[in-house]
Amino acid sequence: MTIHPEIAKILSTLPAPDGSPLDPRAMRAGEAAQVPRIEDRLPLRNVEDTTAVTESGEVPVRIYTPAEADAYGILVYFHGGAFFLGSLDTHDHVARSLAKESGYKVISVGYRLAPEAAFPAGLQDCYGVVRWAAGQGESLNWDGKNLAIAGDSSGGNFVAAVAAMAHDDGFGAITHQVLFYPSLDLDFDVDRYASLRENAEGYGLETAGLKPFNAFYLDSGADPADPLVSPIKRRDLAGLPAALVITAEHDPLRDEGELYGRRLREAGVDAAVSRYAGANHGFVQNFSWIPEFYGVFEETAAFLRGTRRSDGSRGVAGAQRND
Repeated sequence: MTIHPEIAKILSTLPAPDGSPLDPRAMRAGEAAQVPRIEDRLPLRNVEDTTAVTESGEVPVRIYTPAEADAYGILVYFHGGAFFLGSLDTHDHVARSLAKESGYKVISVGYRLAPEAAFPAGLQDCYGVVRWAAGQGESLNWDGKNLAIAGDSSGGNFVAAVAAMAHDDGFGAITHQVLFYPSLDLDFDVDRYASLRENAEGYGLETAGLKPFNAFYLDSGADPADPLVSPIKRRDLAGLPAALVITAEHDPLRDEGELYGRRLREAGVDAAVSRYAGANHGFVQNFSWIPEFYGVFEETAAFLRGTRRSDGSRGVAGAQRND
C-alpha cells in the first residue's frame, strides 16, 4: 500500500537533502528541542533516572515502572539514532509505551555515542546494563524469569549484537529480543537488498543517506564485516533468544530485517517477522501516535506474553505477519 497519509503530510514538509556535512551537535540540539514536556508524557507509576555500574563504566539509565506489582519482567531498551543521535529523552515516549503495554519494568540505556565514543563503547554499555539488570534482580523486583531486550534502528543492531555476545559468553538470562526496523548490515551495497532500491527516496530515511549517517560509527573503528557491527553476517544464529522483528513497508532497511528473521527461524530460533504496511523507517519513534502504528507496542506485549499469533494471518491493524 502507499505511505500512510499522515506520514506523507509530514514528509512533504521536509527539505530535500543538500549534501552538506552532518553536524552531530546541531542535530542533537534539534532533537532535544522537540522533546515533550514531562507533564505531557504518558503517566506511569514511577520513572527514575539512575546509574548502572557496569564493567564498561557507569551508564545512565532511566527505569520505568508501569504499575504496582509484586514482580516484573525486565525489558532493557536501546534507542536508535544511527549510533550518534538519540537519548533517554528523545525516546522516552517509546519506553513509556513499552512499559504500559507490556507490564514489564523498562530500563532505557543512555549509552555512549559516536563519534565522541569509539566502537565498541556504546555496545559495551548496552551489554553491561543487561548484565547489571540481571544482577539487580532483588532491587528491581525482577521476576527472575523474563528478561527482554529491545531497540529501534541502530538500537535494533545493538539488540542483535548483545544477544550474540550473551550467547557466546554463556549468559543465558535473556529470554526475548525485539528489533524495530533494525539496521543489521552496515555494508550498504545497494544491490544487496531490493528494498534499498525500492525505498531509496521519498520516505524519510533515504538509501543515499545511510553511509553518511553511519559514518560516525564506522569511522570510530566499527568494521562492517564484523558480526558485532553487522549482526546479519553472524554465521550461526542457533541458540539465540526468541525474536520479534518489526519492519516497515517503505524502509530501505526492510529486507535485511526480514532476512534476519528468516535466518533465525532456519537456525531453530522461535522468530516472527511483522511488516507494518504504509509505515516508514522510524515509525515507532515518530508516528506511534497513529492508532494502527501504536499497535506495535501491543504486538510486542503479546510476544513477551507468548500470545502472539503465528498462523501467518494479519496480526494487528496495519501489520502483515510473516511468521
